[in-house]
Amino acid sequence: MGIKIYNTMTRQKEPFVPLEEGKVKMYVCGPTVYNYIHIGNARPAIVFDTVRKYLEYRDYDVQFISNFTDVDDKLIKAANEMGSDVPTIAEKFIHAYHEDTCALGVQKADAHPRVTETIPEIIEFIENLVKKGFAYEAGGDVYFKTRSFNGYGKLSHQSIDDLRSGARIEVGEKKEDPLDFVLWKAAKDGEIYWESPWGKGRPGWHIECSAMAKKYLGDSIDIHGGGQDLAFPHHENEIAQSEALNEVPMAKYWMHNGYINIDNEKMSKSLGNFVLVHDLVQQQDPQVIRFFMLAVHYRNPINFSQELLEAAEAGLNRIRTSYENLKHRLSVSADLSIDTERWTQLVKETREKFITDMDDDFNTANAISHLFDFSREANVYLQEKNTSKAVITEFIALFDELAGVLGLTLHKEEELLDEEIDALIQERNQARKEKNFARADEIRDQLKEQNIILEDTAQGVRWKRDK
Repeated sequence: MGIKIYNTMTRQKEPFVPLEEGKVKMYVCGPTVYNYIHIGNARPAIVFDTVRKYLEYRDYDVQFISNFTDVDDKLIKAANEMGSDVPTIAEKFIHAYHEDTCALGVQKADAHPRVTETIPEIIEFIENLVKKGFAYEAGGDVYFKTRSFNGYGKLSHQSIDDLRSGARIEVGEKKEDPLDFVLWKAAKDGEIYWESPWGKGRPGWHIECSAMAKKYLGDSIDIHGGGQDLAFPHHENEIAQSEALNEVPMAKYWMHNGYINIDNEKMSKSLGNFVLVHDLVQQQDPQVIRFFMLAVHYRNPINFSQELLEAAEAGLNRIRTSYENLKHRLSVSADLSIDTERWTQLVKETREKFITDMDDDFNTANAISHLFDFSREANVYLQEKNTSKAVITEFIALFDELAGVLGLTLHKEEELLDEEIDALIQERNQARKEKNFARADEIRDQLKEQNIILEDTAQGVRWKRDK
């Protein structure tokens, strides 16, 4: 039947037919890097990483782009509060983002463009909108004429008249219509800025993704993804800008993941239930967090609680235990070929069920249920008096294959020996002397994952196991 995707634009599942056969151009909105990411940011990172992995599993060549917003009001405020500057703050939290999402099994995008590296393309994009009559300058700001774009509201299914009734012009804004949105902001005193045809300033939020998608993927792409909160106004405004300029659909399929609640309440700083991934991965196996996220269909809301996280851990451990038992039995089984047909058929049927559900709008919840069923059948097989290495090898290979599609690791990490730890510490010391801090941090994190605590003393670095 092929893959079907729920398209937010049409509000229905549609057969997936990419613009170019065998290739997928995919853009996912990334975070504003003024702080560590919270679990709400982690969900789209995990969801669309899984979508990418599955498309690649189905033999598509995927070009995956995800941006960083590395200059905006939040970054300027954070820099002022920390007594730092915007580039330093952005660099710190981009590094933290990669560290945290890597722990969650998220693969880096083919490119992670930054606003500050895309200024020429953004300025050119805005200039062309002005030339075409879709944008205007007012006191150093540049605004998009929302009413000039006929399709405005088509993604969020809102009429422009309904939007007009709730729109306001804020103090200091110079726009002609309350619905117009900013493309370029004139710089205030002391703010970071770039020179432009309209004076010193910086990009508005919405324009960056339109310019980056065009630069890296072209005028029209296959899939544009992000959190549900981005559908309006961010993605609505992206569509208006991009389609006004390029005169082709910006994206064929629009995908949005659902919200995350904390203990049945909306996550917010004011409620004190704001969960940062940077903290969570220190307390919990990151693979459990990923498993927890994928155990619910991506379009459905998730309720996050310690009890539900513990239930996810128990579920993942059940699958891991079956996998480890298979690995152990493989080392002691005879090379028998009797009674293998039933079990070989089970492997085939499990793969087919997994693909059927993943083809149906990436239903990871059902896909995981097939892993549970397969795990149970594997346990039944291991209770037989005679087991075959061939069957067990097939079982292990399927576990690796399907878990890999979901970005899950089932094997247990082997504990480092003392001499290996000492060798890594020596390598880290040398890396620090050579100012190769990226490698030094990588070794530190590797040791930390193995519960190795480093202590700096006058006699040098010492280590101990934290069990």
